[in-house]
Amino acid sequence: MSNFERLKEKNKHLSFYEVGDESFRTYGRKIENYSFRELEVYMETTEIPIEGNEYVASVPHMEKTSVCNELANTFYGGMPVQIGYCNGRNSSLNGLEYHKGSEINVAITDFVLLLGKVQDIRNNTYESEHTAAYYVPKGTAIELYGTTLHFAPCKVEDDGFKAIVILPAGTNEKLEQETKKTTNEDELLFMKNKWLIAHPDREVLIQKGAYPGITGENVRVYY
Repeated sequence: MSNFERLKEKNKHLSFYEVGDESFRTYGRKIENYSFRELEVYMETTEIPIEGNEYVASVPHMEKTSVCNELANTFYGGMPVQIGYCNGRNSSLNGLEYHKGSEINVAITDFVLLLGKVQDIRNNTYESEHTAAYYVPKGTAIELYGTTLHFAPCKVEDDGFKAIVILPAGTNEKLEQETKKTTNEDELLFMKNKWLIAHPDREVLIQKGAYPGITGENVRVYY
């Protein structure tokens, strides 16, 4: 039994797919024309925290690589990018975010992404039953479109997960000033280029100002 088949069997409560499934085209696509080897080598020096997740938005060493320059000039159409990583031991949905621009994830370990669609947000509310789970095997690079709701990966082994995260430069930095809220969406703006809705169970996010807009179960991935 493959790792995907084993995980699918343990997660019958979820719509569970491989990232290569045709249904993933709604959320993003696999990236196969770039070499991320320089970044993968750097990730060997990073650690997985004992508890929780560690997200580092921008790592200067990673941004001095040739692939960073290549992505900025081609994939992002001449726009500056940031490269960082997310390592951790997460297993639950907790929240969903989106950006105005694509995100690239490179799987350093196997992991699962819980994904949704911006189009399913209604009055700043999202029902967790709409979430789909996608298994991303080690070595896979994917693009998540700007309309794809996502958050931290979920681990599929005790040791946790490692993922490279590439985004338009400045994403996830602190907002420099309080913004005037003129639309419903403005209530979701959490950081620069980061709109976020949280599950009420994830009190730490709500205490930081995240909008408690996810209803239903705080979906969990079992392994």
